[in-house]
Amino acid sequence: LLFAILLIVFFLLIYVCALPMCVPSDFTLFVEEPECNFCVAINTTICMGYCRTKDSIVRDEVGPLLNQKSCTYEKVEYHTARLPGCADNAVFTYPVALSCHCGVCRTENHECAHRNNPGLQRLGQSSCTKPVWHIYPYLGQSDYSIPF
Repeated sequence: LLFAILLIVFFLLIYVCALPMCVPSDFTLFVEEPECNFCVAINTTICMGYCRTKDSIVRDEVGPLLNQKSCTYEKVEYHTARLPGCADNAVFTYPVALSCHCGVCRTENHECAHRNNPGLQRLGQSSCTKPVWHIYPYLGQSDYSIPF
């Protein structure tokens, strides 16, 4: 009996450790404005990882069983950075994930799907056409962070 319990605990530990859980992960946002001299690389954290989802093909009395969860913010701070090389002292506000959880994505204030649109100049770029200037999310890492 003790061996069976230890074996179950062992397999549960392997299962939990093998899944990429929903956690804050390092991410770089590239922000490029036409009127600025630089493309700004902002290092931040976003929520990323695995959440269990169920979509049953069997229909019951109330409809199909659908349980879709996404890795989303539990606690988040918003930081603002000055964009260097801009004539009008432009600023950009971005999220910094402090903790994450699996839950329903709130579409009223979160982007729940990845968009691949080359026309978007502010967010989502993986590279820049101008020289890159790095900005970090925590005070002391950059002179361009504005605390709130």
